[in-house]
Amino acid sequence: MKRLIITLLLLIVTSPARAKHLYPEATYQKVWCDKRSGVMEYKLNDKTRVDCLTEKYAAEVDFAPKWAECIGQALYYGKMTGKQPACVLIMERGEKDLKYLRRLRRAVYRKGLDMRTFTIKPMHVCEPVLPSGSEQNK
Repeated sequence: MKRLIITLLLLIVTSPARAKHLYPEATYQKVWCDKRSGVMEYKLNDKTRVDCLTEKYAAEVDFAPKWAECIGQALYYGKMTGKQPACVLIMERGEKDLKYLRRLRRAVYRKGLDMRTFTIKPMHVCEPVLPSGSEQNK
């Protein structure tokens, strides 16, 4: 009986954490990176990892509420790799996440930062991979 109660408590405590997102960040990262023929988790000399390193971009992938962290990490990765920094925001909550995208773009563009911004949505996880060269900024 004691074992059953502990198991139930663990399920109750951990369930909200798992249910928070439709897919893990790594799923979105893989879809975005594979679509651009990039290298996931590219390791830098200081042991930090770029979420996706492509021919053009050093990209950080984050859920929309983490937009500010995305900027800092992308700028750092861009500097360390010599690639253009890019933030890829995961937009799982539709209209509710738009405020974060606006904040990101406002901060980047008003400060004149040389950074690209992209979005990825749950529907993109199921999309077929487009051939190289047909990159779209969605």
